[in-house]
Amino acid sequence: METRSALINVMTRAADKAARGLKRDFGEVEQLQVSLKGPGDFVSTADTKADKVLRQELSRARADYAFLTEESGEIAGSDGEHRWIIDPLDGTTNFLHGLPHFCISIALERAGEVVAGVVLDPVKDEMFWAEKGIGAYLNDRRIRVSSRRQLANALIGTGTPFGERADKPRYLRQLDAVMANVADIRRLGAAALDLAYVAAGRYDGFWEYGLHPWDVAAGLLLVREAGGYASEPGGEGNPLMSGDVLAANDHLHGPLQRILRQA
Repeated sequence: METRSALINVMTRAADKAARGLKRDFGEVEQLQVSLKGPGDFVSTADTKADKVLRQELSRARADYAFLTEESGEIAGSDGEHRWIIDPLDGTTNFLHGLPHFCISIALERAGEVVAGVVLDPVKDEMFWAEKGIGAYLNDRRIRVSSRRQLANALIGTGTPFGERADKPRYLRQLDAVMANVADIRRLGAAALDLAYVAAGRYDGFWEYGLHPWDVAAGLLLVREAGGYASEPGGEGNPLMSGDVLAANDHLHGPLQRILRQA
């Protein structure tokens, strides 16, 4: 069992505290105030309360660090090198419909590189965490990407594009092409958990377009520390910045990338 560093302990404690409020609110979703940020993009009082708890807890431990959060945007810090990247509730639409599949995502960026990440599923009590050079873990167990070599046996996760950048015709072509080559597809609606599932070997791969840094920062590190590959679907650029992500094990990443390109 790997001993968690002081940094990971700070992150997991903050996630645990925010999760207590989310679990209470999840039991009373009908009472939450909800507003629409864009087509199919909701924010609730649960999101904003969890965001506040996370910022308070992380600031208490690292007072000088900056923040980038889905609900609060950019918050400058005096440190100049470190930044927390946070999604207080990834899977808000699931949450608001009573579907028990959502998470908290926290990543720490140091000089432009993500060096630690935590993804907590409060309902299942699953804490995925990773630190650069240390590996990826689920609670206290080391995790690795799957070892499957054949696409025909692979279970692949995806996310449906929405918003101004959504290229639905391209996505539907790719979805059709991937479905023709794999065992099955899943669309669960929480990208941070999708990437954690790739890291844990539950999915053999995952792709989605138009995500944000807070959706993928922790998950990308989890995949890489679990021995997987994470890139843009086209192979160029930085998925953390572009929000276009393809993650898989070393056997399937290349074949999936070729299918997506050709489609």
